[in-house]
Amino acid sequence: MSAGAARPTLREVWRPPSGIAILTEVNNTTIGVWYVLVGLFFFLAGGIMAMLIRLQLAVPANDLLGHDLYNQLFTMHGTTMMFLFAVPILEGVGIYVVPQMLAARDLPFPRLSAYGFWCYVLGGLLVLSSFFLGGAPDAGWFMYTPLSGKEYSPGKGADFWLLGLTFVEISALSAAIEITVGVLKFRAPGMTLGRMPIVAWAYLVVAWMIVFAFPPLLVGDILLEAERSLGVPFFDPKRGGDPVLWQHLFWFFGHPEVYIIFLPAAGMVSTMLPAFAGRPLVGHGWVIAATVATGVISFALWVHHMFAVGLPHVSMSIFSIASMAVAIPSGIQVFAWLATLWGTRPALRPPMLFILGFLFIFVAGGLTGVMVASVPFDWQVHDSHFVVAHFHYVLVGGMVFPLLGALYYWFPLATGRMMDERLARWVFGLLFVGFNLTFFPLHILGLLGMPRRVYTYLPGLGFDGLNLIATVGAFVMALGTLLFVIDLFRSAARGAPASDNPWKAGTLEWMGATPLSATGPVSVPEVATAYPLWEEPAAIERAAGGLDYLARPATGGRETLRIGVLTGAPEQVVALPGPSWKPLVAAVFTAVVVTALLYDQVALALAGGAAAAAFLAAWGWSSDRRPSADQVDAGRGVLLPTYGNDRGSHAWWGGVVAALISGSAYAGLASCYVFLWLVKPAWPPPDFAGMLPPSVLAWLAAGLALAAALAEAGRRAMALRHMRRAAAGLVAASAVGAGASLATLMLLAGSGLDPQGHSYPATLWAMTFFVVVHIAFCVAMVAFSLLRLALGLVTPERRMLVELTALSWHYTVAIGLASLGLAAFGEALG
Repeated sequence: MSAGAARPTLREVWRPPSGIAILTEVNNTTIGVWYVLVGLFFFLAGGIMAMLIRLQLAVPANDLLGHDLYNQLFTMHGTTMMFLFAVPILEGVGIYVVPQMLAARDLPFPRLSAYGFWCYVLGGLLVLSSFFLGGAPDAGWFMYTPLSGKEYSPGKGADFWLLGLTFVEISALSAAIEITVGVLKFRAPGMTLGRMPIVAWAYLVVAWMIVFAFPPLLVGDILLEAERSLGVPFFDPKRGGDPVLWQHLFWFFGHPEVYIIFLPAAGMVSTMLPAFAGRPLVGHGWVIAATVATGVISFALWVHHMFAVGLPHVSMSIFSIASMAVAIPSGIQVFAWLATLWGTRPALRPPMLFILGFLFIFVAGGLTGVMVASVPFDWQVHDSHFVVAHFHYVLVGGMVFPLLGALYYWFPLATGRMMDERLARWVFGLLFVGFNLTFFPLHILGLLGMPRRVYTYLPGLGFDGLNLIATVGAFVMALGTLLFVIDLFRSAARGAPASDNPWKAGTLEWMGATPLSATGPVSVPEVATAYPLWEEPAAIERAAGGLDYLARPATGGRETLRIGVLTGAPEQVVALPGPSWKPLVAAVFTAVVVTALLYDQVALALAGGAAAAAFLAAWGWSSDRRPSADQVDAGRGVLLPTYGNDRGSHAWWGGVVAALISGSAYAGLASCYVFLWLVKPAWPPPDFAGMLPPSVLAWLAAGLALAAALAEAGRRAMALRHMRRAAAGLVAASAVGAGASLATLMLLAGSGLDPQGHSYPATLWAMTFFVVVHIAFCVAMVAFSLLRLALGLVTPERRMLVELTALSWHYTVAIGLASLGLAAFGEALG
């Protein structure tokens, strides 16, 4: 921006593109709404599948659906609801509303949000398209081996599931990075962690859960697809694999996912309830602690789903205790909600109705959860309709009802209009009655012995009447859902205008006019309480008058404040990227990679991967734009830098979270090696013992350690303004790391370790491939850094790219050394 030129206004820099260019928008207010709308589409798709399932089971010996189509429908119903509806739509609500509650103008990496969204859309459509392209997956939404292996699932259905959901999971991991860094670093000044809204805490905990729960499943998907397409055995017992390994990988993700779905919904309840009670949430700190405890304990529950597998009794007893213990923090939240309502007269408006319905259904589901946590009882009802009833009470009661309440609650914020309250009562009544009619009888059916996942049953077993009642209830629910969808779109077009803050809430998303502007608040307030609109009206009035932070674009473009994680003090004005086609195009080429692999077109997959990488690199290049000044007036007379080289930078935090995601994936992969080692009688098998000389492994370890040391030397040289030494250190690290990779590949190739012959060489090759891919990424980062360094875009004052490159080398060397250590230890014991 030239000297003396007028700075653009907030509306000008945040104005969304028009026409087809709206697809380039990256702002959280747009991306969040898109997530919700697409999530509702997949919800309706999953609901149609559920209706067909209930029609088939309405009467005995029904021939409406054949067994093949029924298997496809129940597989895709669970897949759609869990992977394409529940998690993404909750992420969408978080992407939309959490920054507004924190008074942030956007999330830290807007183009990452957009890329994740397009991966979600394209991946979800790819999975659903399997119905029309040769048959949908039919091995269950959990894809148990060996049923999902090539022998029993020879078509493309399982490949659609494995590759399509791997694609979709990019969106979840992208959102986890965004939400983690956004909640920790992009808040209103003065908003310490203890003053954050409960829903922000819920999303922060869930983002960390995604970081550690999703990558092992992604690894499992890739390993199973490798077994199906390349014949590499990980789950085949005839070649040293173990089908139970897949269950461990899947349920280590699967049970935390229940709480990944529940915690944001519970956070929404903790946010909405005080508005209707007219007072702050009772036990604010206790609810935060309960939220964190639930997230932690959820990782100790996955064997809860495997009690019938044949595990040691001591192990099952430990997981049984953990499965019961997780009810304690959930109970704390329930009592906090009841205490908040105690002595008040809340108006029974639509959000409040859905909160009350949630409390009834979720508590009922929690009680049956404690029942199935008991091993003997679980053995009796495992794989029966009792379990179907239990998890629908937990998931629908614990997530869908709060979500619908939240959509009614925040609808005015997004549209400036109110949904029809009279129609909302019909929606609630139909859904509440229909749900209980549908799923309560399934408890009894399970106790009577009706198994799940069967497409028909014989008359005279006592199942007939209860199944018919359940089907009638499903149609009642469908009617309620149809009314909700009609009202949603009708109200968006011509609903009654909403007043500002129509619920008289105390949180920051309601501080401005409705509908919410893409700019967020007129200026960013400084807060000192958890309910600023109730307890700090003067500060909110000051911010609404444009007298606080960032009332005008200090850098001439989109921007927001970065604050200290613990202090809440302003640290930086962060310049944010604007609309771009690059995320969408990169997602399209990623879809090309996945689709090409699905049909074994390796050359096309490589070309698509190269194109996707090119657009991702171009996106990264254009995102790091040079601001107009090194320091700017952020408002209130506070001068803040526009760039951060320190470990408090949002870019550094993003790099750390990305490394943790990769580390979680590596831990899942390494756990496969350790699991097979522990359960197999000989590891390595005698035929493979002694093929990896310890001396060679030691030399490879020394080479990797040297690469890390050289990368660190380059980083320190850049900080000391020795730019040539920095470049030399990075180049040397790349040369040594690439050499170590090549030597490792040559060692394995020449050792006779055939990855298709046994799970032992297969796991070694998998860990090696994982490390080599990361070394290649580090070399690419070095090349990227050197190019920007040569053009003067990386300097000692703007060196975060070099810091992240060194971080990548340190992490990559750590997993390389871990892999060599596992191989050496296995050889020594073998």
